[in-house]
Amino acid sequence: MIEFEKFLQNNLIKNPSFHPYFEKATNEMLLAGGKRFRPMLLLKVVEAYNPLLIEGAYYPALALECLHTYSLIHDDLPAMDDANLRRGHPTLHKTYDEVTAILVGDGLNTYAFELITVSPLHNDIKVALTKELAQNGGLNGMVLGQAIDCYFENKPLNLDEVKFLHIHKTAKLIAASLKMGAIIVNLDKNLQEKLYNFGIDLGLLFQIQDDILDETKSSEEAGKDTHNDGDKNSFVNLLGLQKSIEEADKLANKLEKEFESFDEKLRQNLKPLITKYLKRHKQ
Repeated sequence: MIEFEKFLQNNLIKNPSFHPYFEKATNEMLLAGGKRFRPMLLLKVVEAYNPLLIEGAYYPALALECLHTYSLIHDDLPAMDDANLRRGHPTLHKTYDEVTAILVGDGLNTYAFELITVSPLHNDIKVALTKELAQNGGLNGMVLGQAIDCYFENKPLNLDEVKFLHIHKTAKLIAASLKMGAIIVNLDKNLQEKLYNFGIDLGLLFQIQDDILDETKSSEEAGKDTHNDGDKNSFVNLLGLQKSIEEADKLANKLEKEFESFDEKLRQNLKPLITKYLKRHKQ
């Protein structure tokens, strides 16, 4: 984690222009921290099978963080959630203006793919990583989920539809993080897909937990606006708090069993990260 943060610091956006704050604003959300959950999933898979590739893997790991950060910046915009707080800091459109926030998000989105292209990895691996990130972060993944989320505000969905929404909006990028790690170390296709499917369930759990924490935590505790999902198709709005906790428990138990089916190297590397997040809704 410390080495990844150093890499991030060394690959911040430089100041090639005379804009008074665009580059500063672009770096602010990355420097604000966050859980670094997605890059850590990728790096832990690489570390399990080929630690010599870790330095090269920092590039796609940062690409994941950039794409995720862009999605948060846009998610917070007035046209979407109109949030005031993210990662314990004022949102960019509050600190600067809406145009800056939109363009910073756009910039981080494209910078993610630039990072993959300049990584010291084989060209075939770069192509596969680019495809994985684009598919899961774009029109058939996170962006589609966001579109459904926004369109169906105040229009209740059923449970299967809510799961579809959040699989696309949240889970696919988490699943891609695990699979991208597997691609870097050239794991066989079956294990890549097994990790991806595990990531879909993990991402769905992550979202249910977020919905629970939105209901039970203050904005200061969460580091972002909470009690802000009243119009949304959240699990808590659909199922209620107690049933959402039960759904999270059930999914966490399923994931624990699936996790035990992975080989020892992978379990050893992923265990601290996975264990921490399996019970996040209990904290």
